[in-house]
Amino acid sequence: MDLLQWLFEARIPVGGGSLLFREVMGNVFGLLSAFGGMRRRIWAWPVGIIGNLLLLTVFLGSLFGGAGAANLLGQAGRQLMFIIVSVYGWRQWQLSSRSGGQAVTPRWAGTRTRLGMVVVMIAGTLALTPVFRALGSYEPVWADAWTFVGSLLATYGMAKGWVEFWLVWVAVDLVGVPLLFSAGYYASAFMYVFYGVFTLIGFFVWARAQRSAKPSIETLLPDPTLR
Repeated sequence: MDLLQWLFEARIPVGGGSLLFREVMGNVFGLLSAFGGMRRRIWAWPVGIIGNLLLLTVFLGSLFGGAGAANLLGQAGRQLMFIIVSVYGWRQWQLSSRSGGQAVTPRWAGTRTRLGMVVVMIAGTLALTPVFRALGSYEPVWADAWTFVGSLLATYGMAKGWVEFWLVWVAVDLVGVPLLFSAGYYASAFMYVFYGVFTLIGFFVWARAQRSAKPSIETLLPDPTLR
């Protein structure tokens, strides 16, 4: 059995059942990335990308050997979006570090940006729900769409250095955990329970850091909240 075949088929026995090895490892890499993000370490981005690639194969279960597995298109799609936004964030933090500052300096997003984030969450969920349903995503489809939009927004917020991005993750977890349990992705569901606690800690760590830090990160892309 070659390495790739083993990766797709390996399972970890748990009680009377088993968990996909790549689902567990994808979440472990995700947790390491979150820890690195809390510490504002540049390596958080490439570590997260590895986890995203593993979880992409998990949530497109029927395409990777799991005939009876539920396809969560929002969960799968957000792994692709994570990779794209992570490349942007990785580059941003590298540029800031090379210019003599920290990889990122936490800052509050501001009232207008916060309102914009709420609008994006709601409007994005409403817009993507019928799309994901037509593509055959798992019910309730709105929950899959919510986690997709929220995850993209939180990752972008991390790249920008917004303290509030941790709270967006909390909103994602509140909906995503029940969805993952109902779809049978227990490893991801349990990990996201832990994420919920971890993201609250991260929020307070970044909030404390921003009180004593001066901004040291510049935006390379236009800020859609500024007119």
